[in-house]
Amino acid sequence: MIDVKTWIKEFKNKVEQTFSNRVWFIGLQGSYGRGEATQTSDIDAVVILDELRINDLKVYRDMLDTLPNRELICGFISGKDELLNWDSSDLFQFYYDTTPIKGTLDCLLDKIDKRAVKRAIKIGACNIYHACVHNFVHEKSEDILRSLYKSAVFVIQEIWFYETGKYIKSNAELQNAINPPSAVLATALNLKNGADVKFEEMSELLINWAKACIGGYKE
Repeated sequence: MIDVKTWIKEFKNKVEQTFSNRVWFIGLQGSYGRGEATQTSDIDAVVILDELRINDLKVYRDMLDTLPNRELICGFISGKDELLNWDSSDLFQFYYDTTPIKGTLDCLLDKIDKRAVKRAIKIGACNIYHACVHNFVHEKSEDILRSLYKSAVFVIQEIWFYETGKYIKSNAELQNAINPPSAVLATALNLKNGADVKFEEMSELLINWAKACIGGYKE
C-alpha cells in the first residue's frame, strides 16, 4: 500500500514548486481521500490554478512523471474560473468527495442547493440506465458493469444527502446508515472487494434501480 500522507506531501511540494503562487487549491479525491484505498486504487489528485493554459498541462504532465507510482496518478486539473462556472449538479460530488490539502472549496457551497443535488441524482441515474442497457445488449462487458456500480455509489450518496441533508463519505458507513440496506450499494462493495460478476442478475438489479431513481426524482 502507498503511504498516501507521504505521497501527497511530495505531490503538494512539487505542485507549489512548479506553479508557485498560481496554485489556488490542491486536494485528494477517491478511495485514498475516503480512506478506503486498496493496492490497485488510483490516486485522484486535484489541482486548481489561477488559470489553465495548454502549456500548464504539459508542465503538469512532466511533473507527474517525476513522482512515484506515476501509473496510479489520475484526477482533475482546472483553472479557477472554469470550476466556479461548472454545472452545479457536478459540483456537489466534487465538493464533498474532495479532501482539501491546500486552500478551500467552500465558495462552491452557494452553488450546491437542493435543486442541484436533485439534478445530479437524475443525470447520474439516466447515464447509468443508458450505459447499463447498452452494455447488456451490445458490449456484454463485466468491467463496464463494475464501473457502473461504482458510479451508482455516488448517486446513492447524493440521494442520502438529498433526503437527510447529511453527506457520508465512507461507503461502508453509508451502507450501515441506509435502512433497509441498499442491494445496489452492497453489490458495489462486493464487486470492489473482488466478488465475481453475475452479469445478467446484476445488470437487472442496476437497471431497475436506475429506472426507479429516474422516476422518483423528476425535476
